[in-house]
Amino acid sequence: MTDRILDCLMAINLDVTIWTARRKLTPADFGGAELPPEELASLGSKRVCNPEELKVFGMLKARAVSLLDRHGVRFLGGWGIPADKAEGLVEELRKIQSEFAAAKTDFLSRYDQAVQEWISRHTGWEQLIADSTVSADYVRSRLGFTWQVYRIMPPGTNTPIDEGLKEEMRGLGNTLFDEVAKSASEAWHKSFAGKLEVTHKALSPLRTIQQKLAGLTFIEPRVAPIADLIQTAFASLPRRGMIRGGRLLMLQGLVALLRDPQALIEHGQKIIEGCTPAAILDGLLAGGCAQVSSCPNTVPQDVGQDMPVDIAEILDADDGPVFPEDLPDARPQPVLPNCGLW
Repeated sequence: MTDRILDCLMAINLDVTIWTARRKLTPADFGGAELPPEELASLGSKRVCNPEELKVFGMLKARAVSLLDRHGVRFLGGWGIPADKAEGLVEELRKIQSEFAAAKTDFLSRYDQAVQEWISRHTGWEQLIADSTVSADYVRSRLGFTWQVYRIMPPGTNTPIDEGLKEEMRGLGNTLFDEVAKSASEAWHKSFAGKLEVTHKALSPLRTIQQKLAGLTFIEPRVAPIADLIQTAFASLPRRGMIRGGRLLMLQGLVALLRDPQALIEHGQKIIEGCTPAAILDGLLAGGCAQVSSCPNTVPQDVGQDMPVDIAEILDADDGPVFPEDLPDARPQPVLPNCGLW
């Protein structure tokens, strides 16, 4: 199992260093004032350059981390990525690296001026800053953007030497589902919680999750079924326009499912055992865990029974999308039973 995963997996380590523009405060900075002993309290730091000047480097690092998070899974202090995507990901990293290098050159070209402007901005503290400044060459050595891609080769000895790597590999599936749950929770709060309608833009994080799972199906047998489940949900949606009514309820149920790593494992196993993705989605729309557990092959007859009758009629109608003005004003809105999912 470990060898099969490692045949499809490559590891990547992102090594980005950013100068913080901070120097440690010293007792001399306080002009001989009495300070508590170091065992009781430690001094903080002072900024010797405007932190706004360095924001671009943090943004570029965040872009690189986001890129690897979208396609890989955290592994050995870096990321495990599909071997067949390594070349494309490295090409994207090269683009970010080029932007980082250009920003570095630009910043260093005006570094001395930036420091002087920072000193002038803080009247009365000029000497404190001036005494702690560093050279442009020092800053240059503290700004870097590199990465390393490598394959993992197990010792192949079946001794305790192997155990650390084997344990890491056994946990990859759980790590992946935990990452999916985190992304789904962010999508829930940003785009789905309490909404009566959403645009297709709300599907973007779900597409990212689906593509990530589809690229990492070799990690765990239940990954592919969850990727298929999301793709089946996409196929049931209209190509354009607002997403409302039963379709939105189905999506909300799907996102709630994606937020629970254990539920993902259980539903992935159900699909492996013969339950269809469409049946899972029908169960989510019905709002009952019993229907999902029994894996219906058709839409359950009791869909909407726990909802106000006119809302159930709206969801069952075949005459087009549901609009907010069609919903009864004085009645509670349908809520999917959480079934422990949210």
